[in-house]
Amino acid sequence: MASVSNLNAGNSLGLSDLYDQLETAEKANLTPITNQQTSYKAKLTAWGVVQTALAKVQTAAAALKNTSAIASTKVSSTNTAFSATLANSAAAGNYSVEVSQLAKAQSLLSASATSKDTDLGDSSLASRTITITQAGQDKPMTLTLSKDQTSLADIRDAINKQQGSVTASLIKSDDSTYYLSLTSRDTGVANEMTVTTDDSELAKYIGFTKGGSGNGMTEQVTAADAKLSINGVAITRSSNTITDAPEGVTLSLTKTNVGSPETLSVSKDNAPMIAAVQAYVDAYNSLQTTINNQTKYTAVDQGSTSQDSSNGDLLGDGTIRNIQTSLRSKLTTSAQSGGSISLLSQIGITQDVNGKLTVDSTKLGKALDEKSADVVAFLSGDGKTTGFATQTSNYLDQILGSNGSVQNATDGINKTLKKLSADYDRVNASITATMARYKTQFTNLNTLVSSMTQTQNYLTQQFANLSS
Repeated sequence: MASVSNLNAGNSLGLSDLYDQLETAEKANLTPITNQQTSYKAKLTAWGVVQTALAKVQTAAAALKNTSAIASTKVSSTNTAFSATLANSAAAGNYSVEVSQLAKAQSLLSASATSKDTDLGDSSLASRTITITQAGQDKPMTLTLSKDQTSLADIRDAINKQQGSVTASLIKSDDSTYYLSLTSRDTGVANEMTVTTDDSELAKYIGFTKGGSGNGMTEQVTAADAKLSINGVAITRSSNTITDAPEGVTLSLTKTNVGSPETLSVSKDNAPMIAAVQAYVDAYNSLQTTINNQTKYTAVDQGSTSQDSSNGDLLGDGTIRNIQTSLRSKLTTSAQSGGSISLLSQIGITQDVNGKLTVDSTKLGKALDEKSADVVAFLSGDGKTTGFATQTSNYLDQILGSNGSVQNATDGINKTLKKLSADYDRVNASITATMARYKTQFTNLNTLVSSMTQTQNYLTQQFANLSS
C-alpha cells in the first residue's frame, strides 16, 4: 500500500495535501479536551498551594489554642548557687533561696586484692548470692555467681550488666593492688547501699552495712540529702534537682551559699504569647494573599471573546470562597462568652479593608498584663468547642481532613481529569480509525488514477503511431 507521502505520485490530484488537511481537521476535535485538561491540572496545582497555606494557619491556630504550652514567665535573676527553669504554670514572684547542703551519692570501696582476676570467694561453694539493698529502690539488686566468677572484675561486670541503681568500677593502686568501687546511681540518704553475700570469704572484700562492724568495704563518700530553704521554709530532697518548690519552678543546685541567700526572680513574659499571636496573623494574611491570587479576576474590554490570561486558576470556585468567608466570620464572632474579652479587636488585632490582620503589640501586651486569664479564656476557651483559636483550629482540622472540603475538591478534579483522559483516548482512537480509512480510500484512488494515466498514455502513443 502506498504511503501518505506517496499519494501524489503519478497524479495531479494533491491527495497527500488533502489527507494532511483532513488529519488536521480531525485532530482539532482533541483541542477542547486538552484545553480542559490544562485547566483542571492548573486547578489541582492551585489547590495544592491553597492547602499548604491552610496547613500553616492550622499549625498556628493549634499552637495558639494550646495557651498552656506558651510560657508566660521568665527567670530575670542571675544566680550562682542554682539554676532555674520554668514550667508554663510558674507564677511571677521573688524567692529567697539558701542552699546549706548538696545531695551526694554514696560510694563504697572494697578491701584490696592482689589481682583483679583472682577469684576471692569460698571455692567450696558452687554458687553464691550478692545482694545490694537500697531503701529508695523498689527492689534490691541480686547477683548469683558461680565459684569461678568471684574476682573483682567478675563482680564489676555482673553489677554493670544489671544496668540498675548501682555502678561498679575497678581502681588500680599499683601492679599488685586493686579495689572495687561501688557508686549509687541516685543521690540521697534513701539510696545508701547495704551489700551482703552468703559467701563468708567474699564478704571480707565486699560486705557493707552502715554502722556495722567487720565490713569488707569502706565508705568513701557518704550519702547526703540536699538541704535548702526557700523564703525561710526548710526543704530536704534526695536530689539536687528540686522540681516542686516553688510550684512550676525546677531548681538545679550547684553549690552551697550558707549565709548568702540568693534571690530568684520570676517575672512576667509576654513575648512568647505575642509571638504566637503574630505567627497566626502572618499565616492568616499569607493565606488571604494566596486565595486572592488563585481567585483573581481581571476585567476585559467590552466585546472581548476571551478572558484575561492572568485570571486565577480557581476563579469562581465556590469551595475556596466558602473557606475564606468562614475564616473571616470567626474574626468578628464572639468566641468566648462570660469573660471581659470576646473579640479580637479587644486584644489589639484588627482587620483592614483588604481582609488582612494587623497586631497592636502594645495593646496586646497591656491585655496580657492586666487580663491574662481573660485573654487565655478568649483564645483557648474550654479547649474543645469554645475559644477563638480552638474554634478556628477545629474548623481547619475539619476542612483539611480526609473527608473535608479540600479533599473533596481535589478528588472532584482528579475524577474529572480521569474522565477527560478517557475522552481523549476515545476521540484519539476514533481519529486514528478515520484517518486509516481515508488512507485506504486515497491509496485506492491513487492506484486507480495511476492505472488510468497509464492507459491514457498507451492510447495516445498508439494513436500517434497510426497517424504516422
